[in-house]
Amino acid sequence: MTPRRQQLLQLLDSSPGDSFLLFALAKDHESSGESESAMAYYQELLRTNPDYIGLYYHLGKLFEKNQDFSAAVQTYKNGIRIAKAAGDQHAAAELSGALMELEDPDE
Repeated sequence: MTPRRQQLLQLLDSSPGDSFLLFALAKDHESSGESESAMAYYQELLRTNPDYIGLYYHLGKLFEKNQDFSAAVQTYKNGIRIAKAAGDQHAAAELSGALMELEDPDE
């Protein structure tokens, strides 16, 4: 276990359900090639804080990597809806781009 991951886990122990820490742990696992663990942290974040906009792009990309394209499409669509509701046009545009790329990769 890396020192960074150990520190994140210790922080999560003292602040269970902290959205930033769950996201950071998901990214840490993902960057280490541990897709299943990353997915578990993303799913926990989705369960505890579905309004965490940054989650949707990364979760969608992980679904794509795992070739679960229907889950990726749904994730991007949900993220777009949440980003628009929050007034985050940048995130909505980024998610829309990922969705369009997935739906028509030749363009």
